[in-house]
Amino acid sequence: MASSSSSSFLVSPSPRTGNNRRIELAGFDLWTGLHIDNLFVYPSEINIDRFKEALSRTLSLWPLVAGHIRAEDNEHYFIEMSDNPIPVTLVVNNALNKWPRDSNVIVELSENVLSPYVDEIRVIDLADNSQDEPLVRLKLTHIVQSGEWVLGVSWSHILGDAAANLHFLNTLSCYYQQIEPLGPSPIFQRRLWREDEADESFLSLMKQMRDAKPMAEIMKASMGDQQSYDPVNLQFSGEQLARLRTLAGGNSVSVQDALSAYIILTLNTYCYYNNDERRILRTNTAINYRGVSDSIGPKGLVANGVLMMLSDDFDDPYSLSSIAKTIRRSINKSREPKFLGTWIATADGLMRKIFRNKYSIDMRLIPNEIVVNSHTRYDWAGLVDFGYTNKCRFYTAWTGALYLRAFLLNPVKHENEWLPRDQNGSEIAFRVETDLKEKFLNAWKQDISENFENVKK
Repeated sequence: MASSSSSSFLVSPSPRTGNNRRIELAGFDLWTGLHIDNLFVYPSEINIDRFKEALSRTLSLWPLVAGHIRAEDNEHYFIEMSDNPIPVTLVVNNALNKWPRDSNVIVELSENVLSPYVDEIRVIDLADNSQDEPLVRLKLTHIVQSGEWVLGVSWSHILGDAAANLHFLNTLSCYYQQIEPLGPSPIFQRRLWREDEADESFLSLMKQMRDAKPMAEIMKASMGDQQSYDPVNLQFSGEQLARLRTLAGGNSVSVQDALSAYIILTLNTYCYYNNDERRILRTNTAINYRGVSDSIGPKGLVANGVLMMLSDDFDDPYSLSSIAKTIRRSINKSREPKFLGTWIATADGLMRKIFRNKYSIDMRLIPNEIVVNSHTRYDWAGLVDFGYTNKCRFYTAWTGALYLRAFLLNPVKHENEWLPRDQNGSEIAFRVETDLKEKFLNAWKQDISENFENVKK
């Protein structure tokens, strides 16, 4: 028997609803070189006929996803809702005896976990109107010996951010189960920002975009960070997070504020104490701005609806509550419509400039800052479970130097038994200097054993 076999098929929207309508892209949607790749692992069969039917219905409700990129005058870019089919690859794997990973959500790119299970979309040249590369590719893998199935998704960042991606996949999961999607309905029209709505004084809040560079330069710096920083992956129970939140300020901060503050406090206390160059003084937080104002970004917006919010300096970088409350103040400020509109308009203009220059955003380490990108408000495993409640596991790749990524915990399978899922727990991963990793982990283990009794509030 062959170790694996592969076939593919195309799924078209039914009924067709795109009718070649065009949606013009804002500057902040011109993420041409980036795609979001994720995996979902299911304990048993994904029925192919039901999957095809569900995908066909989903594409009918989401005609943007079945569209193609079009350009006019190299100045205006559109997604034309051309009702094109989406390619799906099906692999039958006889070699593996079971899915080889544990339940950690975040894996290392270098481990090559995702690539065998994902058909990556190709980088789209926005100026090439003859190019008909799909904006999403799907891949199903049947692990025959265990009966498990894997869904790999590659989603163009031009379509939208992770929240838009999850919204689409949740619709697919609901239609597969023959239930109505949760809503809100997808909204494809996005606001186009004018230059006179921008404010140059905001440029200091967006250093990574302001200091964009050619990709080769960025990759060189990034490779250096990857070599001198080691990955750290931590899991916190819902009970532990509730305790941290109480210590950090209770209801005046969120669970994520408290978790971010704890990581920063531990780094500052045990790794960067009295080190002016490395001590963390500010956060740069990814914030979903949907729902703040319908004129800026309604709840169902399918686009890149995220801003990066730089906090003020912490009043006390060695105090859990001081750090958490500073983070919360910055998030509250980002949700003031006037501030938000000016931030997006300024970033939108920068993105158009970056795109014209063929540059990339410089995601390098900035002294005294840490990035927070939390997905704990999104239950990826639960919302794309195809009916396998608390038995679907979700995986994503990449950790960055002092770049905090947080997700809800995956369900855990112990031998042949699924354990009750901790719905309120979180996994957080990032990279820390190789020579400081052990110090950090020892401090964390000590805090866990003492139930955070000696954490400085």
